[in-house]
Amino acid sequence: MEHPQQTNPSLLSFDRFPRSSTYDPAWIIENAMGPNVLWLTEFLCEAMDLRSGMRVLDLGCGKALSSIFLAREFGLQVWATDLWIPATENARRVREAQLDDCVFPIHADARALPFAEEFFDAIVSIDAFEYFGTDVHFISSLVRLLKPNCQVGVVNAGLKREVERLPDEWPDDFCAFHTVAWWRRHWEITRCVEVELADDLPQGRELWLRWHAAIGVTDDAYLTSPAGENLTFHRIVGRRKR
Repeated sequence: MEHPQQTNPSLLSFDRFPRSSTYDPAWIIENAMGPNVLWLTEFLCEAMDLRSGMRVLDLGCGKALSSIFLAREFGLQVWATDLWIPATENARRVREAQLDDCVFPIHADARALPFAEEFFDAIVSIDAFEYFGTDVHFISSLVRLLKPNCQVGVVNAGLKREVERLPDEWPDDFCAFHTVAWWRRHWEITRCVEVELADDLPQGRELWLRWHAAIGVTDDAYLTSPAGENLTFHRIVGRRKR
């Protein structure tokens, strides 16, 4: 991902996300694929019961920054799974982080995961679930990989209010964005998970803009336009029912 030269990496360090602030801003920017994945991962982890040694699926991990964060901060074993980024490329990043004994890169489609049922102690997905999880059958197939009474948690880009049509400034793939209330119902109606928490990231749009200022992005009319005031991030955490 290429960025203009007018970056301001100091904006990546602030009190709201103390764990993320200890990471090298240049490394975060170099491996960016969207909004700051470490901020979003830290936001999700605040609501999950994560303990050292747990087996965790990081679904749609991108360049594995979230997986590295989970292993380093919480002592987890993480299966860093993504379709778009080759496992070999992620293995290099994991090796450079000296975490190749606890982060395991996997190249797989979210709809055809190569794992045994009840293998994981937790499942997370950061800024990816909206692109494959809108199928009402997906969450029930996913939680089969989770031990009973264990958690699945996601952070999505989404909406404050549902829309009937996409604003002209928004890219086509924003058609997958919904409100946190939509996601709560989408999970609960399957009867396979009990939703423990569904909320918005406070000042989510402002944090998104802060990220753009940090990395020098200026072509963000989808966010700076009046329509962009409807954009935010959601956190949904559920527990697999027995």
